[in-house]
Amino acid sequence: MGEPAESALEVKTTGSKLLLPVSEFLGFPLDQVNFLACQLSALAAAFWFRLYLGPGHANPLVRHAVAALLGVVFLFFCFGWYSAHMLLVVLASYLIVIKADINNVHRYSMVASVGYLTACQVSRAFIYNYGVLSTDFSGPLMIVTQKITTLAFQLHDGMCKKSEQLTSGQKPLAITVRPSLLEYLSYNLNFLSVFVGPCSNFKEYIDFIEGRHIGRRLGQHSGTCNGQNGYEKTPEPSPLNAVCRKLLVCSGCMLFFLTLTRSLPIKYNVDPHFVSRAPFLTRLTYAFFSIQAARPKFYFAWTLADAVNNAAGYGFLGLDENGKPSWDLICNLNILGIETATSFKRFIDNWNIQTGIWLKTVCYDRAPKHRLALTFILSALWHGVYPGYYFTFITAIPVTMAARAVRKSFRIYFLGSRGLKLGYDVLTWAATQLAICYTVMPFLLLAVEPTLVYYRSMYFHIHIISILAVIGLHWNHKPSEPSATTERFSSSSSSFSSSPCSAQCQPVHSNNIDKVD
Repeated sequence: MGEPAESALEVKTTGSKLLLPVSEFLGFPLDQVNFLACQLSALAAAFWFRLYLGPGHANPLVRHAVAALLGVVFLFFCFGWYSAHMLLVVLASYLIVIKADINNVHRYSMVASVGYLTACQVSRAFIYNYGVLSTDFSGPLMIVTQKITTLAFQLHDGMCKKSEQLTSGQKPLAITVRPSLLEYLSYNLNFLSVFVGPCSNFKEYIDFIEGRHIGRRLGQHSGTCNGQNGYEKTPEPSPLNAVCRKLLVCSGCMLFFLTLTRSLPIKYNVDPHFVSRAPFLTRLTYAFFSIQAARPKFYFAWTLADAVNNAAGYGFLGLDENGKPSWDLICNLNILGIETATSFKRFIDNWNIQTGIWLKTVCYDRAPKHRLALTFILSALWHGVYPGYYFTFITAIPVTMAARAVRKSFRIYFLGSRGLKLGYDVLTWAATQLAICYTVMPFLLLAVEPTLVYYRSMYFHIHIISILAVIGLHWNHKPSEPSATTERFSSSSSSFSSSPCSAQCQPVHSNNIDKVD
């Protein structure tokens, strides 16, 4: 009975069926095979783009055109005529950019792109009845929505606001001139990030296309360069080592997925027999490991996308403290930071980093009040209309508030010695991972009924504990000033839950949403 179901899926796909024999041979869905083929093709094209179509070999118009054209070709290969959705929303948004009142261009762009995305998500959830078919084009549409709104807000910053009205993070990214159609298409549809991103800033992308991306960042380290003119006499660093390292991570994630992820299905958490017969600690343990096993597929997709950008010469952050090149400007995750996170905020800071920066750029930094709630709501709306998404992000609000209250009330008492600080880190790591497991489970279950089954099997314990913590600790918002000793232990012990990549991948995101901690 399994074969007819697969055939039904194949008939409904609007993407290419060229790799159908490969899909049948490997036993993977055709949409996943098409996606992987496109990403590997993009990786090869990225090397060619850097070596033979670099700024020294082709002018920016050619680079823009080729980047956009390859992106559209990959979209049609995976989604067929459904790719028209991405083209339509991009062209409609460009009309808004060039025709709308510049004072409202960011609002119109947000409503149009998020509204269109939501309409498509509704069709996905209710017309497909929770099916995630190979015609599911929502992923690229979500990335396009991020880019459209990011550009619109930065264009509004550059053309409507005075310099003193912008933050230090907004000033260098503000756009002072409306982009051309080719620039707009290239930014939104380029083959480097058309499938899973990551979203980047328009000015940084233009610097990359026009050959200023690496030079400008090397200029910040001109003291380490030879010659009186600094970085201009320094050879551009090669991304080969970074790409190879990230592809090695991808290989490990794929191996983990093939060996462990499939043996720990998420839906078993709401299996009637398991829920009714297994003890609470058994259910809690299985939930923890099944969530852990679900992460490698995200690690794989985001790390591969980062490697594709690096292979093209995009994503150079600068030189680290040892003078070595770092290619983590647009990295989308920090695996070590995720797996060792000791707070809900630190986990969020290291997970889907560029989406977190996007939410901060277009919502958190600009909302006049209720910034945390509005940011979680926008995040849920961007992800889709499945009820599970809203359970996750609404649950995250009291969990985040409780984590912040507990940290501010009790952390100060554990900074007196290394032993106490280590014990605190271990305890908060366990609490964070279990809270993440509980919070994101509905995100993977999608529907209302299995979500409620899971919550009831867990006795709503995270909800109850979080609400009680917020109510009980609301009075303790300002902890006493730490002594010099505690400050020293606090700074020296931060290595437990962070890494060099963490500091490099998301400096803006993690440093500025401080009130979510």
